[in-house]
Amino acid sequence: MRLRTVLKPQRQTTEQICEQYHVEKELASRLRGANREERGKLYSTLYDELYERVPHHPQVKMKADPKARRRKVAAQMRCLSKFLSPEYSFLELGPGDCQLSFEVAKYVEKVYAIDVSERITKNLKQPGNFQLILSGGQSVNVPPRSVNVAYSNAFIEHLHPDDTLEVLQGIYNALIPGGIYICFTPHRFAGPCDVSRYFDNVATGLHLKEYTNTELYRILKSVGFSKVQSYPRIKGICVKFPIYVAIMVEYLINPLPHPVRRRIVMTPLLRNILAVRLIATK
Repeated sequence: MRLRTVLKPQRQTTEQICEQYHVEKELASRLRGANREERGKLYSTLYDELYERVPHHPQVKMKADPKARRRKVAAQMRCLSKFLSPEYSFLELGPGDCQLSFEVAKYVEKVYAIDVSERITKNLKQPGNFQLILSGGQSVNVPPRSVNVAYSNAFIEHLHPDDTLEVLQGIYNALIPGGIYICFTPHRFAGPCDVSRYFDNVATGLHLKEYTNTELYRILKSVGFSKVQSYPRIKGICVKFPIYVAIMVEYLINPLPHPVRRRIVMTPLLRNILAVRLIATK
């Protein structure tokens, strides 16, 4: 199998990417075909199986690269720090190695982190105000109205589309009145953004569904959020921006063929405007 020549593999050899692609497609197919009850068990076992079968997976390698982890955490903290306060509770969904949650724990009273697997976080020293909650991937099992700020980065796209509404409703219920949910996820027009980007035009790996601003806006509003804004990073600074601009641009370019649409989305200006980085207020 040949990789697209326009994309350069990073951190993995061509053989490793092909191996990850085949494993992810197999696991994703299993998850896509499962009913709700089966998915509740599959989410955790699939990711444990993924990291077992693909030891060179970028998530596993990131854990062994302290400098890369610090850079990633610092970039996210630049967008989050203005929303944190010592008396707040913070919730992260899909925390991966939990390094961001550990950093946030220095600035808030309580941190919850919800994930389907503890494999990445095993043997890590945890702050006293941090709690890892293992979930079946369909629930947000923290006390209702207990969270000031909820956050996810590269999480929503890993959910089965039939579970997304339920999870977002759970996030809404976990927030206090006036609480916010900050959601970063890859844009569907720029995808696929999982390992299948080297081979396919639509995500076929463990990105079970990639979204546009329009799609997520409608879902967030449907679960009850009163306000949804874009939160793009412009020249390294995260700023609030009216989401209607992104929605209008998506409407205009949606009919275009995938390759043309992808090139447009990846231009510097539109990449910032269209980035699916949202703040939803309860």
